[in-house]
Amino acid sequence: MTVSNDLTRYGYRQELSRQLRSRDLVAYGLVYMVPIAPMAIFGSVYAGSGGMVALAYAVGVVALVFTAFSYAQMVKAFPMSGSVYNYAGRGISPPLGFLAGWVILLDYVLVPGLLYLVASVAMHATVPAVPVWVWLLGFVAVNTIINSVGIRLTAMVTRVMLVGELIVLAVFLAVAGWALASGKGRFSWDAFYNSDTFTWSLVAGAVSIAVLSFLGFDGISMLAEEAKGGSRQVGRAMAGVLILAGVLFIAQTWLAAMLVPAPDALLAEGDVNGTAFYDAAAVAGGGWLATLCAVATAVAWGLPNSMVAQVATSRLLYAMARDRQLPAFLARVSVRRSVPINATLLTGAVSLALGLYLATRADGITLLSSLINFGAMVAFLVLHVSVVVHHLIRQRSGNWWAHLVMPGIGFAILAYVVVNANIAAQRLGLAWLALGVLVLAGLYLTGRRPVLSGMAATEAAGRDMARV
Repeated sequence: MTVSNDLTRYGYRQELSRQLRSRDLVAYGLVYMVPIAPMAIFGSVYAGSGGMVALAYAVGVVALVFTAFSYAQMVKAFPMSGSVYNYAGRGISPPLGFLAGWVILLDYVLVPGLLYLVASVAMHATVPAVPVWVWLLGFVAVNTIINSVGIRLTAMVTRVMLVGELIVLAVFLAVAGWALASGKGRFSWDAFYNSDTFTWSLVAGAVSIAVLSFLGFDGISMLAEEAKGGSRQVGRAMAGVLILAGVLFIAQTWLAAMLVPAPDALLAEGDVNGTAFYDAAAVAGGGWLATLCAVATAVAWGLPNSMVAQVATSRLLYAMARDRQLPAFLARVSVRRSVPINATLLTGAVSLALGLYLATRADGITLLSSLINFGAMVAFLVLHVSVVVHHLIRQRSGNWWAHLVMPGIGFAILAYVVVNANIAAQRLGLAWLALGVLVLAGLYLTGRRPVLSGMAATEAAGRDMARV
């Protein structure tokens, strides 16, 4: 039996427009992840991993493949916007769903602000005459206008931008490969394993940084109500994007690691200026390649990446608001454009304010990155638990491999990464979670305890799914 993607089973109306095809979802996921994302944080991951940067990305791929599998299981059971918020709320309980949504808000709400800030700082360094705040305002304005027009325009613009990113990456891979073949740099497998520095805790700590490059594949699940093929199409797109991006990440970081001009200094001092990858590019092809990679990274983070991040954030706000767990005005959908217009505008405003404030702090980018990664990984842990509780315990599924072993392995890997993450990120992340508990208590005290629409119908649909 095939479970329908009809939202009326869950007590909702189909308000968003189903216009996205498989290639749109894949393009969306790749743009959100940014094929050249490691260029911006290469130095931090290199230093944090003891030079084993390619290994950190490889472990990240493995860990998140299990997460993608859990997403696929839950999006089939609950084919709607909201991601982990809905999966935990419907798979376990509405209060836990609220807390999961609250935790992943730490990821989704902060990501656009981080992207805008990184891009604006980079563009200011390239064109010093234009201040950071002007770049911030420009990036936010362009993306908010495009996202307000409709999902079809967003998909078209992101596909064009993706082609540009892939061209830049291809140029770097070709030039770097030729440089190594010509005797520049030093051929080595140390980026995958170095017996002098290797420890699992060291690699796990580096993975907690590298995870920033992978965030975005999960954002595809936010488009479940806008995908023509429904939940199965979303699940396949998530897995495909993750594996493809992972291969690209490993290839570019391995080549760059062999071309770093002063590896010992990078390990000892870290990448203070965030230029380690561009320094390696300069060794490979000269200043023109370094500039090309730097500008491409800035534009990619500031336009297409932040554009799709804004889409994902607005859909999460929309999903929580229509369940009365956030202010109702965020659930308003433009009749003409079929987009959650108020959530889209609020996301743009918050991103601008956050970017302007953190631009005044020396640790702004580092602080945001740590918080975002911690929030995402905690949400992924809840996702794995949701698979086990919903399918194995509630629906009495007999598929132990899909509903216990796979999510169990994914949970174990991510838990180890979280334990070895940045201490400041752990403290701030737990403080955010504690604030969420207080907000949840406030909802109960005001008679607005979390209740998700169509829960009875959801249970019946889940039992049907278990028999598929």
